[in-house]
Amino acid sequence: MAHETDSALAARLATGAGRLLLTVRADLAGAPPEQRKGAGDRRSHEWLMAALAEHRPGDAVLSEEGSDDPARLDADRVWIVDPVDGTREFGELDRDDWAVHVALWERGALTAGAVALPAQGVTLSTADVPPLPAPSGGRPRLVVSRTRPPALIPPLAQALDAELVPMGSAGAKAMAVLQGKADAYVHAGGQYEWDSAAPVAVAAAAGLHTSRIDGSALRYNQPDLLLPDLLICRPELRDQLLALLRG
Repeated sequence: MAHETDSALAARLATGAGRLLLTVRADLAGAPPEQRKGAGDRRSHEWLMAALAEHRPGDAVLSEEGSDDPARLDADRVWIVDPVDGTREFGELDRDDWAVHVALWERGALTAGAVALPAQGVTLSTADVPPLPAPSGGRPRLVVSRTRPPALIPPLAQALDAELVPMGSAGAKAMAVLQGKADAYVHAGGQYEWDSAAPVAVAAAAGLHTSRIDGSALRYNQPDLLLPDLLICRPELRDQLLALLRG
């Protein structure tokens, strides 16, 4: 693995953590959901930290489940990971809309990323960017949070005559656009860097539009980890969506 690219490593680690999570889920199938969720978060985080320490020992790491080391702000390379994105869905045994995020930030930009969807048996990454599906030709499909849809979604859906597609994790929602299951993912109201870094890296590499909902750039490895809103959409919907969102 001495010459493994960052993108290949991101894909391998996201996939490996996903396999571990499937084992945790199966082993604790009879346990309360909270126990399953806690074990998944902890074990995936520990596995990813050990793997990054082995394969990229000189890099900084920012993980949702770890302590934030301010030294990352002076680092040239920072891995941004979410060991389980969509912990609620991971805890529900019948759901597949949860993910593992592994992304690399280098000197101001995301340069590698992978989103594993373990219960779907899929990892999408910058190592092997899938082609963008052809437009569906039907009503626009907006993928939104199944539990906390933003207040801006109903008027936006009405203006677009859009169909709403409720889903769990941010990674699953973003990858739904890349998989052709939706046309746009719009979020507002609270996320952190680890929620969107890997999905944005993969989506942008595939040719999707990625930005804040006002059209400004998404910035990572910032002192304030809050990155509260996000737009990922097919390129032909970008101008219309941004005009409505800026409204």
